[in-house]
Amino acid sequence: MAKAQTIAEFYQEKMNWIPENLQQDIGHFNVFRLEDFQPANPSMAYKCRDFYKISLLRGKFIYHYSDRSLLAEDGNLLFFNPQVPYAWEQLSKGQATGYFCIFRESFLTEMGRHALKDLPMFHPRGKPSYKLTTELEKEVERLFIKMLDEISSDYRGKYDLIRNYLMEMVHLVMKMEPSEKLYQHRNANERITAVFMELLERQFPIEAPGRLFRLRSASDFAAELSVHVNHLNRAVKETTGKTTTTHIGERIVTEAKALLRHTDWNVAEISYSLGFEEPSHFNNFFRKHTQMTPTGFRIV
Repeated sequence: MAKAQTIAEFYQEKMNWIPENLQQDIGHFNVFRLEDFQPANPSMAYKCRDFYKISLLRGKFIYHYSDRSLLAEDGNLLFFNPQVPYAWEQLSKGQATGYFCIFRESFLTEMGRHALKDLPMFHPRGKPSYKLTTELEKEVERLFIKMLDEISSDYRGKYDLIRNYLMEMVHLVMKMEPSEKLYQHRNANERITAVFMELLERQFPIEAPGRLFRLRSASDFAAELSVHVNHLNRAVKETTGKTTTTHIGERIVTEAKALLRHTDWNVAEISYSLGFEEPSHFNNFFRKHTQMTPTGFRIV
């Protein structure tokens, strides 16, 4: 899998220039009309980016996200985060239309906003695509237009306004989901489970065959968290209904599928990158969870 694209590389590739203050501006933000520079029938390379992105897409697309592929049609709002590789390809004819904005996490957190990973649309296992009603699509477009107007203005407080528009867009989407799914009180077991899940996600995506996959067992995670492995297993089981080992196994399978589908690494390289000493062990593991061999999954 290619190295994560930096925000500077994005500007160089898409616009053939790099903002002069990009390195100093750790809270960078920008917003665009998709048709202003995106070629007809675009196809984005499957990779991670080191910045966040929100896109309002019009047309018909396939959105590749981790090991999933989702169909997105008119009025879809998509949320991209640096933890998960993604790509999208246009199915409809003609030029793609819509809007998108890019920003670094500090653009929001430097003003005391909540961590983006706590928002459901930016969580690595969250829902990345939202089908908007006609009314919501108009409202989201209105917010993008406001951001475009402000970004080109001379108003000193324009970025404060843009942050508000950005969070208004986030809350419009969050209101589409039942509130009890978005906010839940966490007891001690839920807190330790949340930290375990975050540590698990931090190990992905795998960007090179030789990368060390450090935390691979319940004991590894327990040592990292300075808790007894039985305590960790009990907390995770009570909170999620699944064992620690099951979560680890499912996440490895998800990454294995993504690597098989979106890289040209051979099975041995994928096996090694996921912490298996022998390709045969990986084959047995993958077949147990998917009822397919890695090679069979790749050619389907």
